[in-house]
Amino acid sequence: MCGHARAFDVTDDAEKSRNPFELFKFGFSAYKNGHKDEALKALRYAAEMGHPGAKWKLARMYAEGDGVKENDFEAYQIFEKIVRDGAEPGSQNESYVADALVALAGYIKRGIPGSPVQANPNVARELYIQAASNFGDPSAQYELGKMLLKGEGGARNTVQAARWFRLAAQKGNVNAQAMLGNMLFQAGKTVRGLAMLTAAFERCSDDDCEWIRDLQERAFSVAGEADRRTAISLAGDIVRTGDF
Repeated sequence: MCGHARAFDVTDDAEKSRNPFELFKFGFSAYKNGHKDEALKALRYAAEMGHPGAKWKLARMYAEGDGVKENDFEAYQIFEKIVRDGAEPGSQNESYVADALVALAGYIKRGIPGSPVQANPNVARELYIQAASNFGDPSAQYELGKMLLKGEGGARNTVQAARWFRLAAQKGNVNAQAMLGNMLFQAGKTVRGLAMLTAAFERCSDDDCEWIRDLQERAFSVAGEADRRTAISLAGDIVRTGDF
């Protein structure tokens, strides 16, 4: 007997009668069990029926080439629909809208080659502002901080950049913590900056450790020995407590 749910068949009227939430659960279960073809069919149908979680997961699969050929424009269109549909304030669906806003901002910031989506940093910055302000999304707060720091999509504002980095870092965004630590170090707050950079390096993801290490090593190379020792001790406290 098969060890997983039977194959999903979109032509089966019995399956078509299932509600969107049941289809979403079916698809998500199939995905977790490695049956991505079945997951894709179920999620597509649940998305067509309006289930926001199914739309979000489907968009992520297209964006990442996960179980389907990578297609950024297809992902973009689904994320755009999630944003247009919105969510009830306070509902769990708000997280899908926030993530979709961040995804759209990323696509619009760099553009999607071979599609109608052209690079537009101004619009991208506005989308990050929506996700950062209306939903408190830490990824949006971090990305917005970077744009403000560089003056992308609008005027440069280091004070606001630091504010958004701090908000994101307080929610556990390690990259924002590294950026804020570097800003503090550059502003003369040597020990605090070094400590935050060191704590960020200890918790960074594989994708981001290289640039965080570069910032941390550069700062350590010009700091005095006493400041280094104090910063290392403080970094341990930051890693343990999450407070900085």
